[in-house]
Amino acid sequence: GSPITTEERRLRDKKHLNDVTAARLPPLHHSPAKLLSIEESIAIQIQQKEAYEEMQAKLAAQKLAERLNIKMLRFEPEGEASMQYREVRDED
Repeated sequence: GSPITTEERRLRDKKHLNDVTAARLPPLHHSPAKLLSIEESIAIQIQQKEAYEEMQAKLAAQKLAERLNIKMLRFEPEGEASMQYREVRDED
């Protein structure tokens, strides 16, 4: 057979794929991958690790509070509830 170019081969393979299945690749919403320097990569990894550890700490605190039945309520010492027993009523 005659040699075909890579572009022709890609089009032929794509046409064959369209004949075989109705599945389609989702559209690319993000830009393609790009090369990062080692410094940029390390900075991103450190940032992601810190965010992950913070999320893990919040989740652990939430689970511990649920296990110990700790309820976080608002404390208002100057609020309405604390003043109810202090009211002086004049019976006259």
